[in-house]
Amino acid sequence: MDMQLKRGLLDVCVLASIKDAPSYGYQIIKDIKPYMELSESTLYPILRRLESADCLEVSTVEYNGRLRKYYKITQKGIDRINDFREDWHELLAVYRFITKGDHDDD
Repeated sequence: MDMQLKRGLLDVCVLASIKDAPSYGYQIIKDIKPYMELSESTLYPILRRLESADCLEVSTVEYNGRLRKYYKITQKGIDRINDFREDWHELLAVYRFITKGDHDDD
């Protein structure tokens, strides 16, 4: 898969995982795991990038004597998810064009 496309998909998946409630890194990985493989070494740069883009806010909370970072989606992050949904229709149309006539598209 094209790296830029995959990067965009991962960003939106991370945002979608915290759309309904703030969460922390390990929980985000668990929430995404049924859909795609995501490692800590991939997740944390995504979280930093999304924070820099003002798509999420970070807060630190003490949990069992340790500090845990919680990530909360911002309006800009919600807008990014909505933009993806709109773009997805165009991507599906391109996919249908490319696979037109294929009988075994998985």
